[in-house]
Amino acid sequence: MVDVSVQQDRVVFEVEHIDKLWSLRSRLEIPVDHIKAAHIDTHPAMGLLQGSKVAGTDVPNFFKAGTFYQDGGLVFWDVRHAEHTIVVELIHERYHKLVIEVADSEAAVKLINGAIASRRA
Repeated sequence: MVDVSVQQDRVVFEVEHIDKLWSLRSRLEIPVDHIKAAHIDTHPAMGLLQGSKVAGTDVPNFFKAGTFYQDGGLVFWDVRHAEHTIVVELIHERYHKLVIEVADSEAAVKLINGAIASRRA
């Protein structure tokens, strides 16, 4: 699971607990200006043939954490419970999106999209 917070002009994605080991990451900081949007996705593409693992852990249709090559670019994953998944679309970053499990998907999407709207206003 990932904790999401906004700190000044950045959104911080803090990978929690044992997920740090599985995903090989503990924290991602993304400038708000590099985030296109965030949305809820309760059915992320976690199947056997849906992306190639670059580094991390993958148990098809159950658990996906780490860096994967998918949809023409790198995607960071940390999902075990798909019903709590959000997707964060990025520009000018190593990853072209983050697919992450959060405690409250609606609150996380609202926080991220609110930060984007504030920066553009």
